[in-house]
Amino acid sequence: MSTYTNAKELSNLVLGKTTDYCSQYNPELLQAVPRSLNRDSLGLKAEQLPFLGEDVWYGYELSWLNNKGKPVVAVAEFSFPCTSANIVESKSFKLYLNSFNQTKFSSWQQVESHLTADLSATAGATAKVKLFPVDNCPALSLPGDNAICIDDLDIEVNQYQLMPEILATANHAQESQVEEYLVCHLLKSNCLITNQPDWASIYISYSGKQICHETLLKYLISFRQHNEFHEQCVERIFCDIKHFCEVENLSVFARYTRRGGLDINPFRSTSHKTAPKLRTIRQ
Repeated sequence: MSTYTNAKELSNLVLGKTTDYCSQYNPELLQAVPRSLNRDSLGLKAEQLPFLGEDVWYGYELSWLNNKGKPVVAVAEFSFPCTSANIVESKSFKLYLNSFNQTKFSSWQQVESHLTADLSATAGATAKVKLFPVDNCPALSLPGDNAICIDDLDIEVNQYQLMPEILATANHAQESQVEEYLVCHLLKSNCLITNQPDWASIYISYSGKQICHETLLKYLISFRQHNEFHEQCVERIFCDIKHFCEVENLSVFARYTRRGGLDINPFRSTSHKTAPKLRTIRQ
């Protein structure tokens, strides 16, 4: 009888071991675990299963670069038939998805095609993969808000290390006074201690001279390889905008994806003590 306990098939898995985070596409990171390890103890045979079904996963931390080097983020829906020979070991799955982070792909379809092929090969059966914008996944729909999303701006990016001076000319040419509520879902930094990637949607509301959206987006993307805690990143963004941009009122609110059952959501403002009630699909 086979079980997961002390199974030799599990001895080479990355689970529970110190690992490096690869940011270049690498399907070899995926690891398979035979379903039979658990089913043998239940007396289940692959050819005579007493049930139908599938395993459905949602990926909230999928990102890659387009041909101009600009990050793209997506929510992914993965489904595996319960008849597949293997399950995909979860930590290896996370490491594999992280390997897309600094890799250029020409389209969403190309990413979806790679995911489908790699996961099908690991599971030993056809996996289904669907990619959705982070604010429009029907299965995970939440009430929207009125923030202007700056993610779709067509910019070229080549800076992934923090560069606050990008903001130096963000609004110096502007004369008009505005009030804006902006959101960017492309914020990524890394944990100061573990180097694990941290993902967030960042909401910025301000009044004053209008900030160039393209410049602000480039600045936020420059956190992509930066190592700092969530709270420090938000305070840095707040201070950099206050320092370089001629704004009066300013609030910066980051909604980070959860890790270990916790999500951390720092809020800093010139005028409000408490954070707004808000939630995103990736949380």
